Amino acid sequence: MGGGCINTAVRLTDGKQQWFVKLNQASRLDMFEAEADGLRELSDAGAIRVPRPLCTGISNGQSYIVMEYLPLGGSGASTLAGEQLAALHQRQAESFGWKRDNTIGATHQPNQWTADWVDFWREQRLGFQLAEAARNGLGSDLQRLGEELLERFPALMDHAPIPSLLHGDLWGGNLGYDRDGNPVIYDPATYYGDREAEIAMTELFGGFGAAFYDAYNSLWPLDPGYRTRRTFYNLYHILNHANMFGGGYVGQARRMMEQLLAAL
Repeated sequence: MGGGCINTAVRLTDGKQQWFVKLNQASRLDMFEAEADGLRELSDAGAIRVPRPLCTGISNGQSYIVMEYLPLGGSGASTLAGEQLAALHQRQAESFGWKRDNTIGATHQPNQWTADWVDFWREQRLGFQLAEAARNGLGSDLQRLGEELLERFPALMDHAPIPSLLHGDLWGGNLGYDRDGNPVIYDPATYYGDREAEIAMTELFGGFGAAFYDAYNSLWPLDPGYRTRRTFYNLYHILNHANMFGGGYVGQARRMMEQLLAAL
């Protein structure tokens, strides 16, 4: 099956049952184990449907994850998706982070439990991606802007977020609808964090439509300062894309940091 740029995807069938399988190098088994744990965490919330993970392991020199096969492509209501995401975010923890590290795309994502959201985002999100950018040689100007932003960004955090259960990588390619029109989310980068970071990600590559956001806000309205913080939260994902793919994402990250610093 197509659609992925990190793993090989396969639909496995014995004529009666079907399973969805992802394959990668044997060294990436931990990535699949974290994905399985993330799917279980999301499923346990009982808010929105996710594929049920069945097993992980190594075979013939490849790591794998096997999960429930859910035929997608149905016509679903984005209103329902917005309502169910709001319900998912109402699942909360006492601190920010998660029980284990995982991946965002192909990049390691640290999730050490942290009491303060500003510290968590500084050290385990933006700071981590900036350190990756330095290792990848993405430019001294990116580091200079990043260091200045890390020093000044607490001024943006003029609200008190609670640790909400997040999918973590919720762009349009990770939301679909089954044949009954039920929303399905998959390929998570699960952790507990500020729900604004999740909503910002949904807007990064085109957005989910006005009905989705209206439905979400009808159940749990966003803080008025979200519009200012949206660029800040999406910088994490653009930096990650810069680290994975380079190219125009490097310049986009630079422009976003300049925009944020000008606003500050």
